[in-house]
Amino acid sequence: MTVSISGPGEPITLDIAQPLAPTRMPTTRRYLMCPPTYFTVEYAINPWMDPTQPTSTTLAVEQWTALKETYERLGHEVNVIDPIPGLPDMVFSANSGTVIDGRVLGSRFRAAQRAAEADHFRRWFLASGYKSVVMPTAVNEAEGDFTWTGQLLLAGTGFRTDPGAHSEAQEVLGVPVVSLQLVDPRFYHLDVALFMLDDQSPSPLVAYYPEAFSPGSQQVLRRLFPDAVIANDDDAVCLGLNAVSDGKHVVMPVEATHLAEQVARRGFEPVFVDISELRKSGGGPKCCTMELRG
Repeated sequence: MTVSISGPGEPITLDIAQPLAPTRMPTTRRYLMCPPTYFTVEYAINPWMDPTQPTSTTLAVEQWTALKETYERLGHEVNVIDPIPGLPDMVFSANSGTVIDGRVLGSRFRAAQRAAEADHFRRWFLASGYKSVVMPTAVNEAEGDFTWTGQLLLAGTGFRTDPGAHSEAQEVLGVPVVSLQLVDPRFYHLDVALFMLDDQSPSPLVAYYPEAFSPGSQQVLRRLFPDAVIANDDDAVCLGLNAVSDGKHVVMPVEATHLAEQVARRGFEPVFVDISELRKSGGGPKCCTMELRG
């Protein structure tokens, strides 16, 4: 069986070895994004960043715009926060807030270069009518390390977010939290090692790269998600797991063809985007996308 998948250029045809699962149903989402108007790589705070290599702000804006338009074409609402000069990584809005049932837990960055971003997002939430906005006391890089399954909050630690931020999130957001230990510096945030495919069903479905996690955390993931999609090395190193799913459509980097085949077998529809310029800072579709829940 072959499946044609939309992408930023010519359609991509994948060979699917098994019949597709029953059709999945998307749910409309609300996202917060920030244009990469001032994007560049002028410092290195993760293994992907190399200030000696050239970057193109123009190309980053084009790729970000195509990502935003992809969400809108799929029927989702995209809110936009104004970028601030001197904050080149503000485009990665997922790192600046976790929103569940209208309650907001802001961020507290580990790297001094990004610290000022947190307050700009805090002020956006207040100006947008959010009544419950709490700023963390522990280092907390928001949806970079927090993934909502619809039932509980998966919380990463090891490189950025402090373990103490996990209990703080539970108190502020009022949801159960499961801690996961990251062990590979390339996958410094949870959102480059795992993503939700379906957060609406009684049995949430995730995709993840086992080698990014400690042995104990791998056991936890196997217990929680026995039917998970398992990514391989190629999926991981192109940041294919930094993807965004609405329950049917999976917006993902164009290079992640193996992962696309796996999710297509489960009845999801991969939607490829080119995010190669922003990947120079260690980011992908999810890094650029904060979900506004409630």
